[in-house]
Amino acid sequence: MISSREEVTQMIVSAKVRKGIKWADVAELTGMSKEWTTAGCLGQMTFDKAQAEAIGKLFELSDEAVAWLQVVPYKGSLPTAVPTDPLIYRWYELVNVYGTTIKELIHEEFGDGIMSAIDFSMDIQRTHDPKGDRVNVVLSGKFLPYKTY
Repeated sequence: MISSREEVTQMIVSAKVRKGIKWADVAELTGMSKEWTTAGCLGQMTFDKAQAEAIGKLFELSDEAVAWLQVVPYKGSLPTAVPTDPLIYRWYELVNVYGTTIKELIHEEFGDGIMSAIDFSMDIQRTHDPKGDRVNVVLSGKFLPYKTY
């Protein structure tokens, strides 16, 4: 018996390593981006029935695990308030250093509101550079103005 979505995530990651599968290959099965599919496999998104069944077949999951993939998850996956993984910590550091700049520039361009993480997309690509390859991350979220009433 599976008691949590986290257990299914562990099953997926274990099977991914065992089978040598890339997230982009999983995304082809779902028809979604590698970024969204990876988030789903890591327990942050909800798959529809067809997507969950395809993932279940690929990772040899039980029917119960496939059902868990279709349950709306509790979002937010970091185990601590300040992340300790070096790569994730650098994103935390990026927001600490540039967060007020990003906020100021978004408000200057769009007004008082927020960038949606619901109506959102992300694209992560490698950019070759003679001084060392670059990580190119594009985050695109709908602007949601605060309403007045």
